[in-house]
Amino acid sequence: MRRFRPSGALTVAVLLAAWAAWAVLLLAPLRQVHAQDRAETIKRGEYLARAGDCIACHTLPAGRTFGGGRPMDTPFGTLFTPNISSDRETGIGGWSADEFYRMMHDGKSRDGSLLYPAMPYTSYTKVTRADSDAIYAFLMSTPPVHQPNRPHELRFPFNKRQLLFGWRSLFFREGEYRPDPKQSAEWNRGAYLVEGLGHCSMCHTAINALGGNVSSKAFEGGLIPIQNWYAPSLTSNREAGLGDWSMDDIVGLLHAGVSHRGAVYGPMAEVVYDSLQYLSEDDVRAMAVYLKALPARSGDKAAPPGPAVMEQQTSLAPLGKKIYDAQCAECHAARGEGKPPDFPPLANNQSIVMNSAVNPIRMVLNGGYPPGTFKNPKPYGMPPFAQALSDVEVAAVVTYIRTAWGNQGAPVTVKDVNELRSAPLY
Repeated sequence: MRRFRPSGALTVAVLLAAWAAWAVLLLAPLRQVHAQDRAETIKRGEYLARAGDCIACHTLPAGRTFGGGRPMDTPFGTLFTPNISSDRETGIGGWSADEFYRMMHDGKSRDGSLLYPAMPYTSYTKVTRADSDAIYAFLMSTPPVHQPNRPHELRFPFNKRQLLFGWRSLFFREGEYRPDPKQSAEWNRGAYLVEGLGHCSMCHTAINALGGNVSSKAFEGGLIPIQNWYAPSLTSNREAGLGDWSMDDIVGLLHAGVSHRGAVYGPMAEVVYDSLQYLSEDDVRAMAVYLKALPARSGDKAAPPGPAVMEQQTSLAPLGKKIYDAQCAECHAARGEGKPPDFPPLANNQSIVMNSAVNPIRMVLNGGYPPGTFKNPKPYGMPPFAQALSDVEVAAVVTYIRTAWGNQGAPVTVKDVNELRSAPLY
């Protein structure tokens, strides 16, 4: 009987099949590692996108996540946030990681056009390439939202993007965050989050007539024109300076939205709800370490009230006390000591006696709730009194709480109240 002898071609085929089988076995773990790495990158990107509070601007209330279209009213007209979902036609699904990083770092869109600085690229430029790539990977993993971008409605000449070249020369300095070797790792992590992804200075630094932050007044507070609220100074103990706050109170306010020193309302409540509550305890504490270390601003003491101010206080305070006793004392107590953390104190409360009375006036008019967070899922709220109280009555009760129990705030006028009565909630 003749023995079967395989041909050369058959031998090669068998060897190739064997090699392919071994290749599958060898590559399977590599694919698994790659899939795990990608999943971890996406998870980290989701965390970083939370730290950057991307959802707040790029999602309409009750709209689809990252679909854009949220209006932002500015002194120069209305901007509409873009779609940053993974949709290839109307979102950023067709963008590369390089193009996304250029947008974050340089403030330039995919086609090279300059972005308006409502997009906080002046802060995001500090974000590292690795973190930018992680955020990009996360956004590419989100469901596509097919929603065309809405054109901005800016007045002339602010609708001319070429003017941004001049603006950028004045207010934009690109460059990733560089750790300070003289500071601790915790301080540097806090600085990276506060100055970069958190873009805290955009609200807590005064904005000039050109729409730029005044760098010499960093974190010294200012009115937020987009939202008609006042972001307090973080360097002045007369406002929200944190020099005499405990670390636990700062962390509590940032992480839960409430602490024994007060609660967050308005735009800051949205920041805590959408962003800060999702950060780790270590990262929030690092932010607190950095914020608490901000240099105190000199000249914090309030000027003594003049005769006209004292006369106004004298005329409004009795009516204000009557309203307070009837409407406010049940929650905030007879002498403004409150019932923290559910009902914040009004006596010796920095947010009540700031130079700007915008926030206490808005709280009386519009009411509000601290955010519902993991650490405070059922917050107690403040009812609105816009329909129940006249401008005179609101001015009286706000004047009372700003001047009673040792508070050193200035009285407010009926005009102050009237100007805010029709302000949008956000």
